[in-house]
Parts: sequence; C-alpha cells; structure tokens
Amino acid sequence: MKRVFLILAAALLTLAVACTPSPNGGSGGSGKAYRIRNADKVQFRMLDSVNALRQAYGSPAVQLNAPLNAAAATHSRDMAVQNRPWHFGSDGSSPLDRVARAGYTGSLMGEAISETYEGEVETLSAWMEDSNTKAVIMDPKAVNMGFSWFQEQNGKIWWTLVMGS
Repeated sequence: MKRVFLILAAALLTLAVACTPSPNGGSGGSGKAYRIRNADKVQFRMLDSVNALRQAYGSPAVQLNAPLNAAAATHSRDMAVQNRPWHFGSDGSSPLDRVARAGYTGSLMGEAISETYEGEVETLSAWMEDSNTKAVIMDPKAVNMGFSWFQEQNGKIWWTLVMGS
C-alpha cells in the first residue's frame, strides 16, 4: 500500500508543475484559474500519471496514440464552441465517430471529459473518483491513450481523454 501511495504521490507531483494560478476568476473556491505551462509536455506528464495509476491497480501501461490525441483535441475545442461538456460533437458525432475520423483503427474503450478552471492534476483526480471514468482509465484491455485540451482566454479548460485497444 505504501508503494501505491508513493507512485500516486509522484505522479500527482509531476502533474502539479504543469499549471500555475492566474487571476482569471476560476472555480474551486480559490478564485483563480490555471494557465497551462509547458504545453508540449502536458500529454507526456498525463501519460506518466495515468500509467502510474494503472500500474498501482494492476493494469498494463498504455502509450500515446496520435489519432486518439487528434480526436481528443478536436473534441475539446468543439466542447468549448458548444459551451457544454458532453460526449457528442456539434455535428452530432459520437466518440466512435471522432476516433474513426481521426484514423484510429483500434477499438474505442471509452472517453473522459471535463470542463474546469483547474489543472490536469485535479481533473485526473476527479476522473478517478467517478466510477465510470475510472473504469475507462483503468480498463486492462486499453493499450492506447489520447489526451488533449482547449483553454479559453478566460482560463476555462476543456479536457478530453480517450482510451483505445
């Protein structure tokens, strides 16, 4: 149990350096939104954190997949355009449609989405507290992960994580 805690703590610490508070009126009681720093490394930090959690739960590691990343990025931006977090695109597309359009040839295992002013640490923690999104992230059949976000000028972030096999 101590090892699981250490792995989780290391993963969350790694993610914590990704965000810095910005006085743009966020949520969570702090009144501050997070601004993503080192955006080119966020996907890899999330991958490392997800794999640390998966290892702690006995699930095999996943790897980032370019088509799934593209599907996640498209959906994050589309949720911002629609101004609502949901699994359907403005064109009526489902997660299955989006990963197929992006060129993913594997099977979609599931999608986790979020609308927040908080960083990826809090987002991953919230996903792990929900049984449905936790099941998507921990699915032992998953071998690929797509992850992306879209941040609005006001600081609101739209996150999308997609798992595939």
